[in-house]
Amino acid sequence: MHRKLPPLNALRAFEAAARHLSFTTAASELSVTQAAVSHQVKNLEEHLQVTLFNRRNRTLQLTDEAHRYLPDVRQAFDLLHEATRRLTAGNAPETFTVTALPSLTSRWLVPRLGRLLKAHPEINLRLAPAEHLVDFERDGVDIAIRYGRGNYAGMTSEWLMSEDLFPVCSPALLQGEHPLTCPAQLVHHTLLHDDHVADWRTWLLAANIDSVDASRGPFISDSGMLLQAAIDGQGVALARGILAADDLAAGRLVKPFALTLPSEYAYYLIYPKKPEQSRMLLAFRDWIMSERNPSESAT
Repeated sequence: MHRKLPPLNALRAFEAAARHLSFTTAASELSVTQAAVSHQVKNLEEHLQVTLFNRRNRTLQLTDEAHRYLPDVRQAFDLLHEATRRLTAGNAPETFTVTALPSLTSRWLVPRLGRLLKAHPEINLRLAPAEHLVDFERDGVDIAIRYGRGNYAGMTSEWLMSEDLFPVCSPALLQGEHPLTCPAQLVHHTLLHDDHVADWRTWLLAANIDSVDASRGPFISDSGMLLQAAIDGQGVALARGILAADDLAAGRLVKPFALTLPSEYAYYLIYPKKPEQSRMLLAFRDWIMSERNPSESAT
């Protein structure tokens, strides 16, 4: 049977432009010029005799026809990608790539890898820590763990774990000239911050402490390094409970005060929406869900 198909390059340009709603961004992804993407999309529209984009004030909007066409085009590219991957993989073991924030990777995920590999020795795991949101196809990522509100357009997003915030420090800071016996003693100690200075302000307000400047102290954007600074006695960190749990259990850190605040963010599993997910993704998903604290609930 003869298949009447549109030009493949034109379809690639349409899919990328529709995903980004930008010819410029699509061009960067496809390593061509913006004019080339625009030309390919115009060719596709002429081939189909359908308008796919409304071009208004340098912005792109999908037409109703494009909205109907895009899911099938995307699925077709997914099928081609999977078929090509299987063909070229040969006998090499398939790699399953997980990305997460470096802090969660080092403090929570890596210490649990032994249990994953014991339960699923068939998974050829690759960890790719990253601060930024990845492009799953371009970066070769299968699943991501992200800290946020769970709103990731076009992706499957599943709640994994909630977070609590509370101060932690080295046991050494419970002694000395100004032992941390109450929150007011923080005025004598260095506050360690990640990128969310508002967290210290919120905690101090909840503790009814107005004598401590919440903005003072060094900023360490990586939460794992922040905890290491606290372990080394450099100051008091406002920690995420999940990241600090193993250090607290081992006695490297202590929680000097009882006050704990729930974070407005949580950890989510993020992966592309597909008609059918791979066995490895489903196995990893089920395993990591079983690793969270049994008392956790998505409330």
